[in-house]
Amino acid sequence: MKVFHGRMDGKPSEQRGPTFTGVVWADPVMPTTDNVTINTVFFSPGARTFWHTHDAGQVLQVTGGSGWICVDGSEPQPIRQGDVVWIGPGERHWHGADASSYLVHLAISIGKADWQEEVSEADYARARSGRPAVDANAGAGR
Repeated sequence: MKVFHGRMDGKPSEQRGPTFTGVVWADPVMPTTDNVTINTVFFSPGARTFWHTHDAGQVLQVTGGSGWICVDGSEPQPIRQGDVVWIGPGERHWHGADASSYLVHLAISIGKADWQEEVSEADYARARSGRPAVDANAGAGR
């Protein structure tokens, strides 16, 4: 057993670079332990990951703002505070903030990430073409 108290002591937030579009910050929560890494990630409006996969999957828990998750070959899906997303092993995807909102999520990554090419403006425009949908049942059970 290992206990990690809040964010990692003495570890500053890291501005992410070559595998992200826009301004993205990550706050390490748990260093890679038994092939699992946990970070809190802040995306400025319009910022997003590049296309990527995870060896054994990834869980995203959205803690603030709104944004998008897109699996290759599918339409982008809106995500917002309170949502939890499971991305299966090897599932090629991207995620990031809406054009008019920041996005904060806890990322629990299992196994190594395989970073690929930048998400094209055309692919991101598919998400930008509409505001994240407001669920009529929002708040029910939350």
